[in-house]
Order: sequence, then C-alpha cells, then structure tokens
Amino acid sequence: MADLEKILEQSLPLVREVGQWIQSMVNQIAIEQIQYKGKNDLVSFVDQTAEVRLKEGLAAIFSEAGFIAEESASDFSEVGDGYYWVIDPLDGTTNFLHQLPIYAVSVGLIYQKQPVLGMIYEPNRDELFYAVQGAGAHMNGLPIQVSSQPTLEKSLLATGFPYHDFSYQDKYLTLLKELMQKSHGLRRMGAAAIDLAYTACGRFEGFFEANLKPWDVAAGKIIIEEAGGKVTNFTGGPDVVFTGQIIGAGAIFEEFLGTLQMHWEN
Repeated sequence: MADLEKILEQSLPLVREVGQWIQSMVNQIAIEQIQYKGKNDLVSFVDQTAEVRLKEGLAAIFSEAGFIAEESASDFSEVGDGYYWVIDPLDGTTNFLHQLPIYAVSVGLIYQKQPVLGMIYEPNRDELFYAVQGAGAHMNGLPIQVSSQPTLEKSLLATGFPYHDFSYQDKYLTLLKELMQKSHGLRRMGAAAIDLAYTACGRFEGFFEANLKPWDVAAGKIIIEEAGGKVTNFTGGPDVVFTGQIIGAGAIFEEFLGTLQMHWEN
C-alpha cells in the first residue's frame, strides 16, 4: 500500500498553488476564448493549463498512479484496480467564467476504484479540504465533521440541476418539490466539489446529484466519509465514482436517502 499520508503532504501545496493561479486568471478570459465541449459544458485555457500543471506535479509525487482527468479523459472502461489520480482542474467553470466566486480544484486518488485520498481547494475563501483513508478529514489543518442534525426538516441541502441531460427532469423536479417542503431549503452552488466539501464540514446537512463524472465526486466522497458521513449511489450501494449518482450526508442520511428513493427509479 502506498504511503498515503506522505503523498497527501506533498500534494497539498501543489493543489493550493494551482488554485491560486486559477484565481489570478479571473477577468483574463475573452469571450472568444471560451470553448464548448457540449451543451452548457464550457471550458477555457485556464481549465486546460491547470490540468497540465496538476498532472505534471502529481506524476512527480506518485508516478505509480494513472490519470482520469476532465479535460483529457474520454473512456473509463479500461480503468483497472490500481492507483489513479482523478482530477477536476476547475470544478465550476461556468461560475468562474461568469465571475461568480464559487469554484474549486478537486483531486482524488482511487485504488481498486474507491477513493483513498481527496483534496478540494476553494481559492476564494482560501479553504483547503482534505482526507486520507483512516486519518479523518481536515480543512486548513483543523478537523472537520459532518452535521449532527438528525432531521431532514431542520436541514439545509445542496444539489445540482440538470444542465445538459434532461431525461430525468420530471422526477427530479418532483423530488425537489418535496425536499423544499421538508427542509430548510436547497442550494445549487454550481460546483459539486464545493457541495461535497461543505457537506463534510457541516455547512450542508446533505447533498445529492445525478449524471456526474468521476472527477466531480472522487475527492469529495472520501472527505465526507472521513468526516463521519455516509456516501452512496441512489440505490444505497457504495459505488459512486463511476455510476454518475451520489448522495452524501451526516445524521440525516437514512431519511434523506429514503425520501430520494421514493421519487427515483432504482
């Protein structure tokens, strides 16, 4: 087994450095420099350059790991049981390009297709969330834990709206209607990594979203789990990195999952 704590210690400065470079590039992108990978799926040279810098730095730290990265990955079918860095160089690109200060760098390390290390850096608040399997979760050196609020009724929830695949829109809206009535409210931040980090430190009681990619969730999953929470797919199974579905929460998890399952086809 790799020395995960040593890998984390060496990787944290890199993630922070790349995040701060991203922050320095706000207002530096012209409209003609924005590209479209698909409907409402934006990218810029900032995402691409950040990914290159992360891959180069992480390869130097832990060369045994392969890569699954947003701007260069196209097929996950060949992913084996070894180590892989799972990278979203800029989660919340649309927010970034619209100068909305909600975006993050997200880097996870998976082994046997499960996250064992995660780092999420939000440069606007200079908050670096991280966790290693078995060592707890932290933010800027301080331990964090999920919310102990036991009821959905008194919880603040986070989600992500469909933005390019609208096939599940109707059942999603039905679920949102019930959650609006059963909770303190819902927030749509526009960056799954931040939703997961904020759930890990108790700002949100829970988060769910569908149609996600491995780089959206790999880091956040291990951070929530090490903060004392639970993370599954919508069927309650442990596989979230490659299924596209995630629900994570603290003490409300069972009630939250049960409410979701009433409105979602398993």
